[in-house]
Amino acid sequence: MNTDTDTARDTNTGTDRVATARDTGRGKPSEQQQWTLMWREDGGLMPSRPVPDSALLAADSWLVDEGRARALGHHHRRFAAACAEATGDSPARIESFWQDAVAALPRTGRWFPRVELAGPEPARLYLRIRPAPPRTADVAVCLTEEFDPRIHPRRKGPDLSLLAHLRHRAAQRGAQELLLTTPSGLVLEGTTANVLWWEDDVLCLPPPDLPLLAGVTTTLIQEHAAELGVRTEHRRCPVQELDGREVWLVNALHGIRPVAAWLGRPLRAGPALRAASWQSWLDSCADVLMPTNGVHP
Repeated sequence: MNTDTDTARDTNTGTDRVATARDTGRGKPSEQQQWTLMWREDGGLMPSRPVPDSALLAADSWLVDEGRARALGHHHRRFAAACAEATGDSPARIESFWQDAVAALPRTGRWFPRVELAGPEPARLYLRIRPAPPRTADVAVCLTEEFDPRIHPRRKGPDLSLLAHLRHRAAQRGAQELLLTTPSGLVLEGTTANVLWWEDDVLCLPPPDLPLLAGVTTTLIQEHAAELGVRTEHRRCPVQELDGREVWLVNALHGIRPVAAWLGRPLRAGPALRAASWQSWLDSCADVLMPTNGVHP
């Protein structure tokens, strides 16, 4: 599962387009192309061909909306930890790349950039700047009898191709997401989002000893719940116990999406009583990106 959804298409662009888009960031997302930059310690970021998802060793992505981003420090730490796990990459090298990557982000428009560590050896660092897909207010989720097939569930990147295939299968059934479960049928997460649900006044989520990706948006929600005095609990939840409950799929792109329909099994989607107010709070959490010497308007 990769909680920060990666649904933008991979399209390479020429050098002229790279310069134009990077300098302006203007235009509607449908009118923008995406571009890829490779990082070198002796030269910074430079135009590059995109690498296939099958080559990814680590990745992270977040929403940039008119020069504002949410919890960028959390994404930085998660990506650095993933790179260290994958290749033993030094924190200093990742820090240098990260600073250059953030400086290269457009300050206008709506974007969904992704930082990448890709192999084979020597592994290289990339920044892929992509228009953000449209945000949706709710989500239909496909339920199957298959359990979680991921190889590296706790590290975003290596399983992106597999997860994209699962989402495609869910889309063929009319859903935007597919729910991953353990072999015994316990709830894990979606292909691009963590799963949270309400049991009376308790906000619940799967326990961290299960194979889960640590979600940045989930962390923010837990912190906010603590501030409000809302009780949170980790619970092992069979899929059928979600019947009739308010269930959220949460990630960096869409924020909080209540489940509006379950497809594949006779489960009822519960009324979304709390999602709108929590999404309004989440939208307020975005911070302004630091200026970059006048490169971006």
